[in-house]
Amino acid sequence: MSKSIRSATVAEQLLSVEAVAERLDTTPRFVRRLIAERRIEYHKVGRHVRISESALAEFIAAGRVVPVPGHRRGRAA
Repeated sequence: MSKSIRSATVAEQLLSVEAVAERLDTTPRFVRRLIAERRIEYHKVGRHVRISESALAEFIAAGRVVPVPGHRRGRAA
């Protein structure tokens, strides 16, 4: 890994499970489940688990559902 990539990675904010839960407006238990199921990228810092802001942004983007134009719910065919 080049020095510039390493510097950018180290400079990135790492969030605790509780901080991620607050940003997602959910419980820490849900975030821990995401970690256990390897559905979100995380870092081990000693015995602590931290999630980078970019990993959180990727997780949120991966769950994005784009609306279908012209589709109306309950409309008869």
